[in-house]
Amino acid sequence: MVTAQEEASSGHGMKPSPQPQRGVSSQPAEGPEMPEDREAKGSPGQSVPEPPEGGWGWVVMLAAMWCNGSVFGIQNACGVLFVSMLETFNSKDDKAMVFKTAWVSSLSMGMIFFCCPIVSVFTDIFGCRKTAVAGAAIGFIGLMSSSFVSSIEPLYLTYGIIFACGCSFTYQPSLVILGHYFKKRLGLVNGIVTAGSSVFTILLPLLLRVLIDNLGLFNTLRVLCIFMFVLFLAGFTYKPFHGDDDKYKDNQKKGEKKFFLFSRRKFNRPKKIFNFAIFKVTGYSVWAFGIPLALFGYFVPYVHLMNHIKERFAEESNKEITLMCIGITSGIGRLVFGRIADFVPGVKKVYLQVISFFFIGLMSMMIPLCNVFGALIAVCLFMGLFDGCFISIMAPIAFELLGAQDVSQAIGFLLGFMSIPMTVGPPIAGLLRDHLGSYDVAFYLAGIPPLLGGAVLCSVPWIHEKWKRKEMNIRGEEKMEKMLENHTVVHQE
Repeated sequence: MVTAQEEASSGHGMKPSPQPQRGVSSQPAEGPEMPEDREAKGSPGQSVPEPPEGGWGWVVMLAAMWCNGSVFGIQNACGVLFVSMLETFNSKDDKAMVFKTAWVSSLSMGMIFFCCPIVSVFTDIFGCRKTAVAGAAIGFIGLMSSSFVSSIEPLYLTYGIIFACGCSFTYQPSLVILGHYFKKRLGLVNGIVTAGSSVFTILLPLLLRVLIDNLGLFNTLRVLCIFMFVLFLAGFTYKPFHGDDDKYKDNQKKGEKKFFLFSRRKFNRPKKIFNFAIFKVTGYSVWAFGIPLALFGYFVPYVHLMNHIKERFAEESNKEITLMCIGITSGIGRLVFGRIADFVPGVKKVYLQVISFFFIGLMSMMIPLCNVFGALIAVCLFMGLFDGCFISIMAPIAFELLGAQDVSQAIGFLLGFMSIPMTVGPPIAGLLRDHLGSYDVAFYLAGIPPLLGGAVLCSVPWIHEKWKRKEMNIRGEEKMEKMLENHTVVHQE
């Protein structure tokens, strides 16, 4: 499942290979207030501190791993909650109950990504720590409120919006903060962090089944609030890395003397909030279009697979093992392909995503063809492996396309675009199930978008190289014109 996330780190403290970026702001979008972790970038003209490649970063990595696990482990195990919601709220007179219930999980996942562009701005203004802590508190409130509803409709607000928005505000900073502490090991660290959701995806389905059978749906949601409380505490570990602490303290003291009338923190004049200039990078624009296109059917198996198994393999007692299989191989895929991505040059990492989408689409189409439960397990194993591949290399690709300064908002915009297909896909599949009586057509159709999206992504490396050559030529011409102007001025003098 996406954690990227899936799978992204900010450019704080990172220095990838330089590339021409004409038209793209060299400074990150700033709000009226300078966050504590903005200092890590340094002011213009100052060298950016090298990430320590460890130290406190390992604690931050574990906290970020818990965040990915808590947020997307719950989302990926939504199939278990989905079946429980059907049993709890189902009305025999309501023939569209599958469609209505599917909106809860899909709205939740969609809102997590929809809020990401907004969260990236909050992260720029207030810093990772405050944003993450506030998000965990909001998520806790939403999840706790969900345990007191009496019908399915209020869950759209409490679980689908409030809980999801809180998750989004705590998820994005967990990706951004990693760039403070890691550069050379970024691919590996991304793989480890995003593997957190895989570990939780393996364990949570079994835990949820035990809790639901013994405590019921509502008490289970209250138990899940414990995960959000731990996430609240984990957010306090997001201490920004400032390089030379003595030099940083001196700068802070100077800032305090200059702005003591307002607060201990420094204020800057507002600049751009949303940096739309990043879309002038053609390769990024195509990539940001191809990924959402591929995801229209991506979340369908996570929501409907458990109900499909209940209908097709009613005699099976360990239905949750399919979600466990996806979680296991997804974790393996994140670690393996995250490391492989470190050795794939430049934007060619996109080809790994192309392969991933091809297999994800193919596996989705094979789900209704499985008449033996063992075959379905095999399909889930392959689906999880390439799901992990797709997720673990999102951040490295964003860095290659835009560089460190613009990567935070680039990832935010991408995740925001991803919210649309991930929200509408599962309800459409539920509607098809309600009208056709089975999930077969829904799974067949769910496999088409990944194939189309993968085809679009094939062109990204070629487009980006062509764009870079064009920018280099333009820069060369501008430099030559400037030299000629200077030469003319000298002769006139």
